[in-house]
Amino acid sequence: MTSETVIEIENLRFRWPRGDGFRLEIPSFGVRAGERIFLYGPSGSGKSTLLGLLGGVLVPELGRIRLLGSELTHLKPSARDRFRADHVGFVFQQFNLIPYLSVVDNVLLSCRFSARRRARAMAASGSLHDEAARLLAHLDLEEALHRQGVTRLSVGQQQRVAAARALIGRPEIVIADEPTSALDAERQEAFLALLAGECLAAGSTLLFVSHDRRLAAGFDRELSLASISPACGKGRAA
Repeated sequence: MTSETVIEIENLRFRWPRGDGFRLEIPSFGVRAGERIFLYGPSGSGKSTLLGLLGGVLVPELGRIRLLGSELTHLKPSARDRFRADHVGFVFQQFNLIPYLSVVDNVLLSCRFSARRRARAMAASGSLHDEAARLLAHLDLEEALHRQGVTRLSVGQQQRVAAARALIGRPEIVIADEPTSALDAERQEAFLALLAGECLAAGSTLLFVSHDRRLAAGFDRELSLASISPACGKGRAA
């Protein structure tokens, strides 16, 4: 791990328009390259809101968000979309897989939207399909499943497909939003080990968000949202 800071937040404030009084305020927050961060907080505390800000989907009212040295708050919406596609892999709570696509085609979606990740995936294994197959194998999805529709998979298998989609093309930052909430304890532990191992191999920084502190073992840092946002206002957020 290097000392380079890949996620930087300064004097951030966000409020939902016509909201219920909720506000997210973060005076300062930083994550170094290669770190594995476990961020926890209760449901409705603003964890998903923070991830939306880091992904450039939401824009703060005040403050600065810098990823990999780029100031997200200065970019136009289309430029934020391109930056996110090139540099950030998301594992969503509900996985957000495309039901009419096969397992492999779901994984390759990230490369359709990013020439940078497409080139890195091809450099890693020689072809996009070979790299998708490599990731799926490392995530314990047997080859016989690769051409099946994702709706035929179990919840745990769908979760691993979502992780492969986030990891393909070696994005510098991987963000996971409550991805283990539908799994039992044994499968949660196995998935966390697989995800951490793939991020380590790719040199990716991992920001893992959950309400369940039992999952924090093995991360470099364990932080509460309240510790970085002590002035969170009333109301509930995502």
